[in-house]
Amino acid sequence: MDFYNIKNALLIGFFMAFMIGPVFFMLIQTSILKGARAAIIFDLGVIIGDICFILLAYYGSRSLLEKIKDDPRLFFIGGLVLIIYGLITYFDKENRKQALETSKVLEVSIKNNYLKLFVKGFFLNFINIGVLTFWLGAVLVIGPSLDMSRSAIFSYFGFIILGYFATDLGKIFLAKRLKAKMTPAIIFRIKRIMGVILIVCGVFLMIKGFIPNEHLNQFIN
Repeated sequence: MDFYNIKNALLIGFFMAFMIGPVFFMLIQTSILKGARAAIIFDLGVIIGDICFILLAYYGSRSLLEKIKDDPRLFFIGGLVLIIYGLITYFDKENRKQALETSKVLEVSIKNNYLKLFVKGFFLNFINIGVLTFWLGAVLVIGPSLDMSRSAIFSYFGFIILGYFATDLGKIFLAKRLKAKMTPAIIFRIKRIMGVILIVCGVFLMIKGFIPNEHLNQFIN
């Protein structure tokens, strides 16, 4: 690969890291509340989900993937899972003001379950059919420009993932610097807001599965 392609791949990864969605907010929340190490483990789960989608997009048949990405049942299931995540986050007993005010917030990171965080990152990313659609489109657009060379394509997407991960590391450590300013009341609000964001994303994903794209675009505009 030449320098031009490497630069483009890293830039794509950089901008991907700022795509607003449930993973973006969960990464920031995890960094603030659980620490940088926990956020990195969560992010590794997200990246493994992306790699699985890239492999599906490359090796899967185009016609099959086109059917999968428009299947309303998958949008419904993905949306339902996001809503459940949101409700758990919003009503979590550890999220109550009284519990937060009587606990040592800064010691939470010591008790992190890293396997659970990894699986959570993977699953939260993998249920988003929009991510599969993105990687499918990327393979179809970028592949021909690389002569459909498997090594060139995987190298290109490897640099995209590298740019994405490096940018996420920057976000994680910037968010961690805010941890010292986190009072129990602020943490309570952050977790409540996160719950609402996940529920809204889940509802939107479910609606997207049952409303044709052209009608949804007219409604948004």
